[in-house]
Amino acid sequence: MYKRKVDDRWSFKEANTKEFTHCYHTYPAMMIPQIARTLIEKYKPKGRLDLILDPYMGSGTTLVEASLAGINSIGTDLNPLARLMGKVKTTLYNNESILKQFREIQTELIFYTKDKVKERNFDRISNYSFWYNEDTLLKLSYLSQLIKNVKDKDFFNVVLSEVVREVSFTRNGEFKRYRMNEASIAKFNPDTFTLFEKKALRNIEGLKAYTSEAKHNVNASIYDFNTMYGIPTDIIKDGDVDMVVTSPPYGDSRTTVAYGQFSRWANEWFNFDNAKNLDKLLMGGKKATEEIFKTASIRDVLDEIDSLEHKRYLEVVSFLNDYYQSIENVAKSVRSGGTVCYVVGDRRVKGVQIPLDYFTAEMFEKFGFKHKITIVREIPNKRMPALTSPTNKAGAKVSTMSHEYIVILNKL
Repeated sequence: MYKRKVDDRWSFKEANTKEFTHCYHTYPAMMIPQIARTLIEKYKPKGRLDLILDPYMGSGTTLVEASLAGINSIGTDLNPLARLMGKVKTTLYNNESILKQFREIQTELIFYTKDKVKERNFDRISNYSFWYNEDTLLKLSYLSQLIKNVKDKDFFNVVLSEVVREVSFTRNGEFKRYRMNEASIAKFNPDTFTLFEKKALRNIEGLKAYTSEAKHNVNASIYDFNTMYGIPTDIIKDGDVDMVVTSPPYGDSRTTVAYGQFSRWANEWFNFDNAKNLDKLLMGGKKATEEIFKTASIRDVLDEIDSLEHKRYLEVVSFLNDYYQSIENVAKSVRSGGTVCYVVGDRRVKGVQIPLDYFTAEMFEKFGFKHKITIVREIPNKRMPALTSPTNKAGAKVSTMSHEYIVILNKL
């Protein structure tokens, strides 16, 4: 089929995955920076390397690494929180100014009283009294109030976004929205302001490291176009892209990594569009009602899943069809001689492993690429749930991905 090579060096077990602005904010299934960095160093195409694309940019890891390497980049994501994170992580803020703004916020927090809080309407947040106590909501609102008065609001809103989730009644270690039990809630007493200060100082240190290393003559541009439906030619023309470095979703968000549920805390707090329906907009979010295709790499797998449960089969087909459409559009954007690097997972559905690396290679070869190598790596660091729901039934759990496949191809 397509050559796989197991390489322990790509696990980066001892690596610091939180250096530079990579320390900002947790995010589901983040690609560690060492992977993007090493791919750019070792597998960059011959000749021109002016533009790197990440069509599923998530928290912006590839864009940060491109900026550190002195290469222009474009990223797109449907998740407004991801776009905010990517923008802030790649912006060369003035360190002294950011620290000064932080001190201004910090001073105001010392003199906090409840009567200073102006915004007390939380209706934009679904079932807010179920997820927060009143004191926490007022403190979060006060932080928002203070952030509105500083210059670099986005920088501090990324800090606040992380705090909004951590001071809620959601269970630790979960990406999906599961509430703590009553006993845990009774003991839960987060220090909202101290948490904000600690995360702000952490991000300020990351910013200092980033601004000292990132090249100042490059651009990281962030968009919200959906590659399933095409790439706007006023942003990227066919053949503009020299290299693609990305980690696409492994399946529909409903049953794999719940990007929308994870981000809903911040997306609702900031009143972003589609805060409640994001997972439905992502790949595989809409159910397929009929079989769309069966390729050589996936035919037997689909037949086996279909024999076990037709509904799950349709969900997989829906995702693969969306993924196929996205690959077709990404392929057009890459120049002859350009390189694509896709980091994909060994997802299982109904206990059946889906060879997404084979499918990825086969689809790109259909659109004029030649498979070079697929590197198999262990996942020691990637922020993934240890267990996931195999059938989307409450309480039903199965171990999730333990390996990733880095699929590398060149365009002919």
